[in-house]
Amino acid sequence: MLTLLGVFNREPMMPAPPQLLTEPFLQLPTVNSVQVVWFTEFAGSQHAVTYGAGLKQTAIASTVKLSRTREDRESHVGAQAETGQYQNIKLRDIWRHEAKVTGLSAGVRVPYRVSSVREDGTTFSSGEYTLASLPESGTPLKILLTSDHQLKPMTAANLQKVVETVGRVDGVFFAGDLINIPDRASEWFDDNRGGAFFPCLQGRAKYEIAKTVYRGGAIAQYAPIFPAIGNHEVMGRYGSGDSLGEEFENSIPRAIAKKLYPEQTETQTEQWLKDRSFNTNTYEEIFTLPETSPGGKTYYAITFGDVRLVVLYVTNMWRSYNLTPDVRGKYQERQQDLDRPEKWGYGQVIFGEIAQGSPQYNWLEAELKSQEFQQAKYKIVMFHHPPHSLGDNIVPAYTDPVQIRDRATDGSLEAVRYEYPRAADYIIRDVVPLLETAGVQLVFYGHSHLWNRFISNNGTHFLETSNVGNTYGAAVGNKRRKVPPGNNKDYVALGNPNGLEPIVPTIAPLRGEDDKPQPYIASNDITVFSIFNTATGTISSYRFDTRFPGSDVVKFDEFAL
Repeated sequence: MLTLLGVFNREPMMPAPPQLLTEPFLQLPTVNSVQVVWFTEFAGSQHAVTYGAGLKQTAIASTVKLSRTREDRESHVGAQAETGQYQNIKLRDIWRHEAKVTGLSAGVRVPYRVSSVREDGTTFSSGEYTLASLPESGTPLKILLTSDHQLKPMTAANLQKVVETVGRVDGVFFAGDLINIPDRASEWFDDNRGGAFFPCLQGRAKYEIAKTVYRGGAIAQYAPIFPAIGNHEVMGRYGSGDSLGEEFENSIPRAIAKKLYPEQTETQTEQWLKDRSFNTNTYEEIFTLPETSPGGKTYYAITFGDVRLVVLYVTNMWRSYNLTPDVRGKYQERQQDLDRPEKWGYGQVIFGEIAQGSPQYNWLEAELKSQEFQQAKYKIVMFHHPPHSLGDNIVPAYTDPVQIRDRATDGSLEAVRYEYPRAADYIIRDVVPLLETAGVQLVFYGHSHLWNRFISNNGTHFLETSNVGNTYGAAVGNKRRKVPPGNNKDYVALGNPNGLEPIVPTIAPLRGEDDKPQPYIASNDITVFSIFNTATGTISSYRFDTRFPGSDVVKFDEFAL
């Protein structure tokens, strides 16, 4: 708590934003080094980390300009509300600085701070924090399990309570959906509603609930973040909309992009194709991650203390379940677009191919046989899309949409529909059996904005702890999923469609109106976080009721791997 207050005291008292766009955050530790990253809105010079006793050692940073960060009329940034400076999509110049701090010893935390010199010669510095190299096997760690921040109302409160409850964490496993629109710069850095991504994770947020202002937690300055790609880290066709939201929603499969753009030839680059289908450019530019897999930064594995963490790219395009004729959704194209395939959405497009035989599946199969994985005390696999959930987003199945074209007797196109056979769900059919056979102890994921967990017959735990900012509810009782009528086999309206029963929390479950303990938390008032303690092998989940700012944080569930 004292550390967190210290960070608050370092914040400038003036109304202008700090000249460093972020405080530093840590990435990709090795046995004797760690990467330190921060951002500015000026190119500047002499970007450096000073560290060690007396901050007498220096690591010079390399600087790159982000290529896709932009703002638009839907941005909440600066004086947008008064001046409307972003009525159209406009590039926003942001520079990323990264320095490698070397010569570190295992288990020894070292003080550091970063500084940048603006073009006018003014130097701007961060607060002073501590960093460490990759923890050795046997090191007791506290790891935050989180996802689905998305600038949601309870995120700042959630992260503040993490620090107040368990102190400094040693790492963050983030199961996707960091923000909403990945190319909208303000969502990462300085959304003026007070809940942007980095401010929340660095104790610099300012979000009010029930007349209490929450600052988030000073977490990323001290602990490396290991993220997975969620659907909100993926942008659609570049330059294809009048707003960044329209561009975000305008994703199509790579194979369709090849057909739609006749100018495409064998000489066109991979980026050319991504720009015409979907891309993760900004996400990949912001984070420093292992790049040893065929997918580069999109999926990877790393050993962190006693944990072998395998991060997969398993997510798809969220589209509306609405079946009215004017909706381009999961199950249909809009009636007005039937004669314009370039306007089609092609259903719930899969971004991360994971079916058996795909490059990612083959890499995963090899990783699960690797010495690093086999020898790890704790084997954890993290991705975004749920294999087991009471939430809405598990339906339809994680499989390629099957397109059906309904035609009239004269051959004219009456409808374009999409089906998702549950038997072809790539996660359940292909991935989960592989993970269970390999002895994975925990599968961690998000996407549905609730807390629930499951355990398979062979002891694999499945945890969804994504009730961080808001929820869309759990499909239990009278709350049914909105699914197409007449196909109960593929579209399950209640419960977990993939069979496992949810586990009732072991310590202090919430109770329903019938006074029975509920095996989930789905609330827009109660927020949840989970901590993995590698010393004991336990995962503890905590809840905090934002309606009562002075109330205690309650540990409501705990289980051991």
